[in-house]
Amino acid sequence: MSTFRSTEEAQEYFREDHFATDNGMKIDEIGDGWSVCSMEIEERHRNANHGVMGGAIFTLADLAFAAASNNTHVQTVAQQVSVNFLSGSRGTRLTAKAVCRKDGRTTAVYNVDVTDDLGRDIAELVFTGFKL
Repeated sequence: MSTFRSTEEAQEYFREDHFATDNGMKIDEIGDGWSVCSMEIEERHRNANHGVMGGAIFTLADLAFAAASNNTHVQTVAQQVSVNFLSGSRGTRLTAKAVCRKDGRTTAVYNVDVTDDLGRDIAELVFTGFKL
């Protein structure tokens, strides 16, 4: 059973997530236990070496986790996160896909894969969510 009736309803709910939305991140698709979020890479997302800042990649993945987990369970927050940055993006757009791997009574585990528009694997994250 989903919390949001549509992707548009989820987008409206997460409009209050200013750090992500003010940085150009958006929810593209959402379903029961999964979501897809994306962002166009802009200069503000780059570090001193002109790569995409790890914090920007993490925030996109965090939005995907939040959309997917809060669609399945009302008010779920990240309790622990593991991230592996795999390669730098050479593209112009990043996409994060979150999928529920384990849905427990008080916690849930989500895998989030971040890729770029050239098909490169950018990062993989494992989120443990705590249900409030």
